[in-house]
Order: sequence, then structure tokens, then C-alpha cells
Amino acid sequence: MNVSSNRKIPRILISELYKLVTLPSIWITLISTFVANLFFVAAFTSASTNVLGTAGTQSSLHIGLSSMVYLQAGFIILGTLATCSEYAGGQIRTTLTTVPWRGLQLTMKHVALGILTIPAAFIIVTCSMLYPLFILRETTVVVQLETIIESLVGATGYLTFTTLLSAALGAILRRTTSTLVMLLTYYYVLSPLSRDVIPRIRDYFPDTAGLYMYIPPSSDVVNGFTPIQGAGISTLWTLTFITLAILLFAKRDA
Repeated sequence: MNVSSNRKIPRILISELYKLVTLPSIWITLISTFVANLFFVAAFTSASTNVLGTAGTQSSLHIGLSSMVYLQAGFIILGTLATCSEYAGGQIRTTLTTVPWRGLQLTMKHVALGILTIPAAFIIVTCSMLYPLFILRETTVVVQLETIIESLVGATGYLTFTTLLSAALGAILRRTTSTLVMLLTYYYVLSPLSRDVIPRIRDYFPDTAGLYMYIPPSSDVVNGFTPIQGAGISTLWTLTFITLAILLFAKRDA
């Protein structure tokens, strides 16, 4: 099949994006993540005011970002479903029949997932920041707009990297349950346990490096990396997993 790249790439990208936006589980995951995140933010905001009746020296930005550890789970599920859903009912065979260019197809799937994830992550993180900012507007420390924007961009980027990495691992394992078990075990068990064992090496882990992308500066804590360095390490992890997924996808049977 001889199709020019100028026509091939946009068509495959549109096709992959259409499959994602018409997949019910994608929207169920995004809506559930949005609602659950608001619940956590509201709980953290309430807890911060119940201690001494005010939020004290804790800024609304820190409170708004406190749900990120739970919020990332929704985007892990999102990335996993994006690639594993096609294997569940054998739809991948239909996909490869219509789009025989395997490497390009999986690449465009990740690009389409990124296009979908960035605005979704931006909206959810923005709501996380605005809620405590509005509720605690008279009790918290004032945060500069520049700092808020930097954290917003960093958090959006981190969630996008997390989604793409999860999608790549899903393409490697091809099983939703196996992928989720591996990812959730790493993010919520192995990585926290390594905090005291290998603290310096842990800074290079994808979740910890991503943390530096959005964590607000503090006089009490010295960040291991700058936001740019954290983004660079997260990018390397994500590209490594995507490259491995593409290489395996191109060589093995569907």
C-alpha cells in the first residue's frame, strides 16, 4: 500500500484520536478521576482549616497539589486502558489490517493520547488549585502568580508523562490487569519504600523526578532537581518505554 507520509500520518493520528474519544472507559476514567480529585482536595482543604481554625503558613498551592499522589492513579488507568483495550476483544487485528505500519500506528496512538491527556490534566489540576484558593483566600499565605503557573504547567506535564509511560507499558504487557498491578505496586508500594533505602537514586525514578516538575519551592526542603531537570528525566523515562513498546510491537504477533 503506497500512501505518502503527508497523508498517512494525519489519517492515522485522526483515527487513533477518534478511537480514544469514542471509548466509553476513557471518559468514565476521566470523569471519575475529576470527581475523586475534587473530593480529596476538599478533604485536604477542610483538614487544613480544622487544625487551628486557619490554614496557617500552608499555602493554598500546597493544599491544591496534595492530591497529586492520588490523582496520578487515574492517569495511570487512563494510559493503560488506551493501549490494552484493543487487546481485550482482539480489535488490534482489525487495527493492523487497516493500518499495517505498526511502528507508526503505535507512535500516533501515544501522540493522540497526549493530545487528549494534556487538556484533561490541565483542567483537573486547575480545579485542584482553584478550590483551596477560593475557600482559604483570607487565611493562607499569598502565592505569586508565576509560581502558580509553573506548578500548573509542571503538574500537567507530569500527569501527561505518567499517562504515556503507562500506555507504553500497557503496549508491552498487553494485559490491563497485569499492567495496572505492576504500575500501582511501583507507584504506591515500591517507590515509597525506597525513600529511606536509596534516597539519592530514588530522585532519578520517574515518579520522584516528576515530583520536582511541580512541587512549589520551600525554605524547609531542598529539591533534588529543578523543574527543568525533573522534566528532562521524566522525558527520558517516557521515551525509553515508548521506544521499547514500539520495537516489541513491530516484531511480535498481535
